[in-house]
Amino acid sequence: MPKSNFFTGQPIFSQLLSFVPRSLVKQLTRKHKADHYYKKFTAYDHLVSMLFCGFHRCSSLRELITGLQANSHRLIHLGLKYTPRRSTLADANKRRSAAFFQDLFHALYRHHYGSLPDSRIKGKLDEKLFVIDSTTISLFCDVLKGAGTYGLNGKKKGGIKAHVLTRISDEVPCFVHLSDAVRSDRIFMPMVELPAGSVVCMDKAYINYKVMSNWTQKGVWWVTRLSERLKYEIIENRPLKEHHQNQGIRRDSEILLGNPNDRRQRQLQKARLVTYYDQVAKREFVFLTNNLHYSPLTVAYIYQKRWNIELLFKRVKQNFQFHNFLGDNENAIKIQLWCTLIADLLISIVKRRVDRLRKRKWSFANIAGLIRQHLTTYIDLMRFLINPEKAIIAYSHEATRHQLDLFKT
Repeated sequence: MPKSNFFTGQPIFSQLLSFVPRSLVKQLTRKHKADHYYKKFTAYDHLVSMLFCGFHRCSSLRELITGLQANSHRLIHLGLKYTPRRSTLADANKRRSAAFFQDLFHALYRHHYGSLPDSRIKGKLDEKLFVIDSTTISLFCDVLKGAGTYGLNGKKKGGIKAHVLTRISDEVPCFVHLSDAVRSDRIFMPMVELPAGSVVCMDKAYINYKVMSNWTQKGVWWVTRLSERLKYEIIENRPLKEHHQNQGIRRDSEILLGNPNDRRQRQLQKARLVTYYDQVAKREFVFLTNNLHYSPLTVAYIYQKRWNIELLFKRVKQNFQFHNFLGDNENAIKIQLWCTLIADLLISIVKRRVDRLRKRKWSFANIAGLIRQHLTTYIDLMRFLINPEKAIIAYSHEATRHQLDLFKT
């Protein structure tokens, strides 16, 4: 077979693993003692196996192990020396700390997307706009405490909730916390650390006066919707410009958050209410923010951007497998979710690099589908994504030019 730039000496899976620095894996392995009491199946082997599961959407241990066995001749490119047994992988999912994979996900985000700056963020609004939200994944049994009502049999399935912080300009989670589905969304707010100048948007379930006050003192702006249970007192109604009224702004008021009859809450927070009427949905929205300088239309625009995180949740759930888990314990479920998030991050890195070249616009689903079908194929992934037709035609012409005829014509 003639040589071609279209084909490469490494399979696509190996090219994706090149985005995971081995030095970083070794550093976190030492930190969490992830290889203690393991003779052969190292933390890196565990990571590669679970990423294979995520990319191929394997629904059982047998499917995962047989898939690795079928590609055993390519394992050397992935850094694997042997195929683990089902019992070995099941024990590792139960005993190896999920904190190793959690720290690896966050370290990979910082490595490829950069850590959040310590100083004030400057630039366009989308570059400093963050969104907080959560999504719940129902489980097959009561491993983790689920939300909702009990069934007719008196039992309730478990559920795990992913609390997510994402930056709008990145379109990937930058900080994630996993908890029981029954836990309140507000537990995530004290964990979020943002630099001054950031803007964080959230729905009305995220109300914590203490955290919101701390964000204001640090110069972090927040935008949310007004909850019906919130108590406040209107200080002043701001005058509205004509073009703001024409675009749906009904009212702009400065308020004091808290119960007017409680002095401790009365002095807690000065804020602002913006009432906006959506002419398309025929619905009125009341936004709450601590920013007294933004245009009321900017406040409405910020909350509109909150829906981007719903697209992120939809993307992850559609392109990866969340119906079956490889273990019936909390640690195994968390490891599978962290590795799924790592797989999503690796595909996002590829898409980001292709988009920067501005040669071709690929959707995340198309890239994920290509990787799933050709995970162990020796194709130069970036070259193919930049211009697949040119790459294939060039290879076909070169192959035809070097092909010898069996019979003279």
